[in-house]
Amino acid sequence: MVRSGGRGWYGKVLAAALGVTAVAALTSLWGTQLGAGGGRPGQSGVSAAPSEPNPQAQGRKAAPVAAEIAHASEGGPRSVNITIDDGPDPVWTPQVLQVLRDNGVKATFCMVGTQASAHPDLVKDVVAAGHRLCDHTVSHDVTMDRQSEAYQSQQILDAERMITEASGGVRPMYYRAPGGAFTPHSRDLAASRGMRPLGWNIDSKDFERAGTAAIVATVKSEISNGPTLLFHDGGGDRSQTVAALRELLPWLKEQGHTFGFPVR
Repeated sequence: MVRSGGRGWYGKVLAAALGVTAVAALTSLWGTQLGAGGGRPGQSGVSAAPSEPNPQAQGRKAAPVAAEIAHASEGGPRSVNITIDDGPDPVWTPQVLQVLRDNGVKATFCMVGTQASAHPDLVKDVVAAGHRLCDHTVSHDVTMDRQSEAYQSQQILDAERMITEASGGVRPMYYRAPGGAFTPHSRDLAASRGMRPLGWNIDSKDFERAGTAAIVATVKSEISNGPTLLFHDGGGDRSQTVAALRELLPWLKEQGHTFGFPVR
C-alpha cells in the first residue's frame, strides 16, 4: 500500500510486533536465514487453483526466484492480479473471501505477520480456497528502506515464519514491502527464500475510505496501467473495499479480463 504517516492501527501493530519479534531477532533470526530458503486463469474469466502442489509447501526447499519487483501476471496480457493487503482480519477477510468465491476469482493475500499469528484459522481459509500468500513483514513499517539490514531481515524472516506456521506449513510465495519501501537487500533476501518481490500497478486507494464509488472509479480509470491491483482487508473498516470488489470483479470480466497470480 502507499506510504502514509499517522496511522494509528499500524502504530498498535508495530508496538505489538516489537514484543513478538525482539526475542526472535536474537534467538532465531540467523538460524532461520541458514534454513531452507502457477496458477493459470480458468475459463470465462475464472481462475483455477494451481494444478501442481504449492512449491512453497512444508518440507520443500523454496527455490530462489528473481529479485526484480514483479508486476506482470502469469495469466498473460488480459489477466489481472487481485492483491489484498494488511490482513488477515476476522471481520473483513471472510467477507473478501466470500466475494472472491462468488466470482470464482483467486487472489494473493499479503499478510502482516502479527495478524497471521493472531488469526491462523483465517490464513488456513485463504490457503484452502486456492489463494496465494505474500509476506508483508511483521509490523508493516513503511520506513523499512531507512532501517538497518538486520532489521529488514528480522521483519521479513520473522513474518515468513509466522505466516508459514499459521498456514500449517505453506510458505509465502511473494514479498511486498510496506508502502513499496523495497531495498536491494530486502529484495535479494526475499528472492533467496523463494518470495518474489511484488509491486502493484493500480492502487485502488481504498485505504482512504473515500467511498465505494471512488474506489471503483479509480480502478476503472487506471486499469490500462497494468495488471496488479492493490486492495486491503486489514487496517480498519474495509466495508467499502468489499462493496467495490463486488462491483469490480464482474466488470473486469465484462471487459474481457481473466484473473491470475503475479509472475514468480
